[in-house]
Amino acid sequence: MTHQETPQAAEKTTMNSAETHKMIENHKKIATHLEVAAKSHLEAATHHEKGDHDKAAKSVIEAQNQIKLATEAQKVDEKFHADSAKK
Repeated sequence: MTHQETPQAAEKTTMNSAETHKMIENHKKIATHLEVAAKSHLEAATHHEKGDHDKAAKSVIEAQNQIKLATEAQKVDEKFHADSAKK
């Protein structure tokens, strides 16, 4: 299988090292929030299985908060890419 470069790939956005570092850190931040959210959902399921629905509710709230934080960080990434596309 050969790799064919699309016109979009040919027009790569260039970033300085500070911008690159910022975006890498932002992606890691998003991933961390999503990992914590997934863990919290798994904990909620375990609490439900044990019949501890109050603890499950707390875990769900934690998961929702982490998803909110991930979404906010994702907006930073979306804005950067939207601004880069205008250049």
